[in-house]
Amino acid sequence: KTCCIVKGLLLGHYFSLFFPFSVLGDQLTVLRSPQYVTFREGQWPLAGEKVPDLVALTMGFSVQEDLDWPGLAAGSLFQRPRATALIAVRGVGSLDLPSNTSSYPLENPVPFTLDSVANTIHTLFAESTPVVLQLAPSEERLYMMGMANTVFEDLPVTLQQIRARLSQEGSVLHSLPLHSLSRNSEADLLFLSEVQVLHDISALLQRHKHLAKDQAPDLFSLELAGLEEIARRYGNDSPQFQDATKILASVLQKFADDVYGVYGNNAVVEVVTVKTFEAPLTRKSRSILESKQISNPGSPYNLAYKYNFEYAVIFNIVLWLMIMLALAVIVIAYNLWNMDPGYDSIIYRMTNQKIRMD
Repeated sequence: KTCCIVKGLLLGHYFSLFFPFSVLGDQLTVLRSPQYVTFREGQWPLAGEKVPDLVALTMGFSVQEDLDWPGLAAGSLFQRPRATALIAVRGVGSLDLPSNTSSYPLENPVPFTLDSVANTIHTLFAESTPVVLQLAPSEERLYMMGMANTVFEDLPVTLQQIRARLSQEGSVLHSLPLHSLSRNSEADLLFLSEVQVLHDISALLQRHKHLAKDQAPDLFSLELAGLEEIARRYGNDSPQFQDATKILASVLQKFADDVYGVYGNNAVVEVVTVKTFEAPLTRKSRSILESKQISNPGSPYNLAYKYNFEYAVIFNIVLWLMIMLALAVIVIAYNLWNMDPGYDSIIYRMTNQKIRMD
C-alpha cells in the first residue's frame, strides 16, 4: 500500500510538472470555427505575442515568421473564414465554457493588438468594404474601418454612452439574472456595460446580415476588463465575481453563436482569458557609436538575423536571372566566334559586291 501511495504521489508530481496549464493559467478558447479551420486537441501552449499571427493564419493570411504551433492544422487553400472575432477577457484565467470547445494554455500573456491583421485586410481588400471593429470599452479605445463606420455608428462606445444605454428599454439589466451584482456599484456597472456592448454588436449584426455576403473578411476585436475590476473590488472568492463569470460565459457563448450564424457557419470566434497582462519586454535604444558592431545586436552569440519569408523568392529570381544571362553570353560569344565575315556580315557582303561591280 505504501508503494502505491508513493507511486501516486510521484505520478501526480509528474503531471504537475509537465502539464501545469491543464488546470490553472491563462487560456485561449475557440468557441466556434468552420469545418475547414481545424484546431487539434491537445495542451500545446501558445505565446501571448503570437495571438495576432494565429488570427492571421486562421483568416488565410501570411505572417512574417512561421508559427511553430501544432494546435492549428493546415487549412484549405480555396476557403477562408468570412469573419473572425477575438474577445480578450482580463481578470480571470478561464471561464466555464462548453466542453466541446478547444482550449489551449497561454504563455507570457503580454498586451497585443490586431492592427497587423487590420492592415492586411485593408491592403488586400482596399476596393471592397470590410468591417473592422476594435473596441476596449473600459479604456474607451475605438478603431473602425470600412462598413463599420456606417453599421456601428450608433454603437455606444464611451462609458457615459453605454451607461445611458443601460437605462433604456431592451438593455441587459432587464434580461440578465444579476443576483449579487448591483446597479449602483461602479465596478458592476463597468462589467454590465461591456456585456451591453456585446449584446448591441450581436443585435446590429443580426440587423445587417448583408455584411456576410461580400468577399472581404471582417474582423472584430474586443477587450473586456469588467471582471478585473470586480475581482479588485470584491475578490476572486466573492459571490459578485462568481455571478459575473457565469453571466459572461453565457453571454460569450450566445455572442459566438450569433456571429457564427450571421456569417453562415463561416466565422471563427475565439476568447482569450488572462488574469493580468504582463508588461512587455522593452529594449533601450543606444547609439551605434557606443556599441560594438555585430550582425545581430539582440543576440549574445553574434548570430545572423533569421531569413524572412521573401528570401526564397529573391533567391530564385537572382539565381535564374544569373543563369539566363550566363547562357546568353555563352551563346552570343559562340556565334560571334564561328561567324563568317564574308557571308554573315552585311558590311562585308556589300563591300564584295561593290568591288566586283567596279
